[in-house]
Amino acid sequence: MSETDNLRDADGKKDVVTKVTTPNQETLQTTEISEDINSTNESSVTEQHNETQNDISADKADAEVHAEIEASNAEDAEDESNAERHEVEEKDYHAMSMQDLATELNRLLKHHKIQTISKQVNQIKTEFNSKYSQLLEEKKEEFVNDGGNEIDFYYTNDNKKLFNQLYKDYKQTINAYYKEREQNLKQNLQNRLIIIEDIKALLSVEENMGTTYKTFKELQEKWRNAGPIPRDKYNNAWNTYHHHVERFYDFLHLNNDLRDMDFKHNYDQKLKIIERAEELANDDNINRTFRELQVLHKLWKEELGPVAKEHREEIWERFSNATKSIHDKRQAYYADLDKAYEKNLERKEELISQIQSIAEDTANSHGAWQKKIKEVEALRESFFNAGKVPLKVNEATWAKFKDAVRTFNRGKNKFYKELKKDQYDNLQKKKELIKIAEANKDSEDFAVVTPLMKKIQGDWKKIGHVPRRDSDNIWKQFKGACNHYFDRMHAERKAENQHLFDAFDKKVKLLDDIKAMELSGDNKADVATLKSKIADWKTLGHVPQNKRYIDGKFYKAIDNAFDKLKMDKAKLDMVKFESKLENLATDANDTRLLDNEQNFIRKRIGEVQSEITQLENNLQFFSNVDSDNPLVKDVHKNIAKHKQELEAWKAKLTKIRSMYS
Repeated sequence: MSETDNLRDADGKKDVVTKVTTPNQETLQTTEISEDINSTNESSVTEQHNETQNDISADKADAEVHAEIEASNAEDAEDESNAERHEVEEKDYHAMSMQDLATELNRLLKHHKIQTISKQVNQIKTEFNSKYSQLLEEKKEEFVNDGGNEIDFYYTNDNKKLFNQLYKDYKQTINAYYKEREQNLKQNLQNRLIIIEDIKALLSVEENMGTTYKTFKELQEKWRNAGPIPRDKYNNAWNTYHHHVERFYDFLHLNNDLRDMDFKHNYDQKLKIIERAEELANDDNINRTFRELQVLHKLWKEELGPVAKEHREEIWERFSNATKSIHDKRQAYYADLDKAYEKNLERKEELISQIQSIAEDTANSHGAWQKKIKEVEALRESFFNAGKVPLKVNEATWAKFKDAVRTFNRGKNKFYKELKKDQYDNLQKKKELIKIAEANKDSEDFAVVTPLMKKIQGDWKKIGHVPRRDSDNIWKQFKGACNHYFDRMHAERKAENQHLFDAFDKKVKLLDDIKAMELSGDNKADVATLKSKIADWKTLGHVPQNKRYIDGKFYKAIDNAFDKLKMDKAKLDMVKFESKLENLATDANDTRLLDNEQNFIRKRIGEVQSEITQLENNLQFFSNVDSDNPLVKDVHKNIAKHKQELEAWKAKLTKIRSMYS
């Protein structure tokens, strides 16, 4: 609100002192303006001041509403880019990584005017430094835990280097801007003071009133375009300007036509401002609405003069009501925003509590700690994405979060510090095994050294983990020494058993021939051919033990070839059996395979005989049944089949007995 006090000095001159109460409740007082107003009607001056008071002040109930707008416009008076600053998007920098923060700072510098981004830059800088400090602390703990001296610690990364350079560019650019702006503000102030002096001079100009009025309007237009001035000079300059504008209107009172014309113009323009304010009261975009309302108040106050007396109270009340409606919606919006921030606070408190619980839980294995690390990382991510909290608790919440994470990291570092001690002991043990392997890798005493090399390989597996930075190197050393020894041993053994490898190569070729062989259709000739192949196979001799699987493949191929012969099934079965016996009788001094086969055949003969006896006993139950009965015929058929099978097994038994001789 503003109030105008009319004071008189000892000479009868009137000093007009205008006071404006700003939102921070500091009272700014203009310089005293003393003028001899002999040509001005005193009562008219009083009316003009009363009108001004009605146009720029609300009643006491609305004081807070208008004071907030006045404060914003006073700030704009110094920096005309302020309106643009409001439109720079603010993001949740708390949820961004250091790399993302550096990228966002770079984007702001490239796409926005330097004077519009100070708030965003400061928030980004605070978040980046906080995150980097936490990282630095973690790296320092790791450095010390690895045996480093704290005084020697140094760490940086690419994100830090990039951010420092971007922030340096910002500081250089913003400093240059403010230096230039300071000069511009001073010059604009001088220009405005000159305009005030020119308006004062109009009262003493003796010329046509129309010409004087035109000059006055030109000076008003110059004032509007004079640019921003220092904030601390704004109220004095504006009140002084407004005072002399009022004096000119008093002077203009002598010419009613021009005065009424100006009143009508001001009235029409203020009605447009009111209508726009009433439209804004229905707009749901709170921030945009408030910004435009500030502009409307600035137009009302700085660019338009008074209206006719009968309209003053009416239009101000209407404008004030629209202003209050917008302000109430804005207050409700921020109240809802505060509720959302409170919910975010509850969520973040819950996440901090979960991190604290994980930090308190003890774990004694690498796997368990890795699981906990992933859980905490997920909780940290959720914390960063949980949104803003009330400003009054933001720092405390962030500090509590950092403390919980720091406690967890200390527990983790303590575990891995002890683990590294164990790993260092394991490293020494494995180095001892490397010495043994290196010392014996060229030994010729394979009978003695081979068991030793196998033992140290087993011991190596039992020792456990070593520090990661040493793991690959010592494994390569140990593996190289062991491989060197066993490669030599295998090469020598291969040389000693070359005939076995030669036999294997020949058997591979013979096996391929069997698979590709086409039968002639003459069973007798084909059987002879297959038997000759079996004989050839035997003459090739033994193969290395780890290659003996080829014998199984060969006899499977022989069986497949026999199955293609078009001959009686029983005869074919006997031919395949004879082939099998020849394979079993590879060693005249070792009859175990023949013994096993003979025992199997005896067992099958006994089983078949038992089945025949059971079937014959079953026939006794059908003594009174006609022999043509299907069931009886089926039993007789089954008995005949089993007897045929029995004869086949007996023939095989006879055949295998002959093998012993």
